[in-house]
Amino acid sequence: MSRRIRLALIGFGSVHQHLVRILLERGPHLTAESGLELDVVGVADSGGAVYDATGLDVAALLAHKKTGYSVATLGVGTTFADALSLCRQADYDVLLEASPVNLQSGEPGLSCVRAALGRGRHCVLANKGPVVLDYAGLQQLAEAQQAKWAFSATVCGGLPVINVGRRDLVGAHIYRIEGIFNSTSNYILSRMTDGESFADALAEAQHRGIAEADPSLDIDGWDTAAKLLILVQSVLHFPAALDDVQVEGIRAMNLSQIIKAHRRGMVYKLVASAAQKNDGFSLTVQPKMVPADSFLGNTWGWQMSVIFFTDLYEEIYLKVDEKGPGATAAAMIRDVLTLIS
Repeated sequence: MSRRIRLALIGFGSVHQHLVRILLERGPHLTAESGLELDVVGVADSGGAVYDATGLDVAALLAHKKTGYSVATLGVGTTFADALSLCRQADYDVLLEASPVNLQSGEPGLSCVRAALGRGRHCVLANKGPVVLDYAGLQQLAEAQQAKWAFSATVCGGLPVINVGRRDLVGAHIYRIEGIFNSTSNYILSRMTDGESFADALAEAQHRGIAEADPSLDIDGWDTAAKLLILVQSVLHFPAALDDVQVEGIRAMNLSQIIKAHRRGMVYKLVASAAQKNDGFSLTVQPKMVPADSFLGNTWGWQMSVIFFTDLYEEIYLKVDEKGPGATAAAMIRDVLTLIS
């Protein structure tokens, strides 16, 4: 006998659309494997929210979204004016948060997660904003309400960076983390190494739908900094804020310096680093020359990677080649199954 888990989705962009496609295609397999039936009962987008306690027809929801209208106009169940109202009033077991990233206020995601945890509901996040801006507060709220929350999808999508750091390196002292956490900037630098200009490489990334129309978070290094900060707080247990990260993006990189580096057997990568310094960590995000035949140097195109430097397990290398949001959606399902099982 399977156990029904009611999901409420905040944000219905590409990540959550891929998530419901996975549920449509793999639902019976997931249920057979986990004993859990994942049922979407609520969905919110920028135009409002829809809720049905008996479960929403997610295939109809996908088709309706393609028309360009809000999920709130689907014409079934109960509608809410916004995502926060759904979080506060609807009945669900797990809130899945994948609204647009806001590194200034964290909204609307932060208030939604606070509302859900405050009601004792579990939360799974792909949205970095709430974790970056209020990790300690959300952790305390979850513990106080005996709720659980997970956010493995916030760092490198489907790559289980957080899971490895928190679970599989248990007992070890991690004295440094280095990685390439942003696929857009890595793609641009890879294309520039092949001789393309920055502008042409960025335009191609936008054409493929990987880079946003406003790519500032990616190319200025703040997306990478946010992911680094999440690792620092959740894996290294070091309290820090975005202001503590020294950030330099790739916007000023030019083809000449990249070609010169390549002739020397080196390549430029946007490298995130948390290195132990006295009782804390030095946190940096910056373009860095690395040997072309090194692990980071061989992180190419859309790939992302991380290295954990530890005392017990020595050096752990992880890499993913992720070309779209499907793996991030899968990571959210992974977190749901892990939290509930």
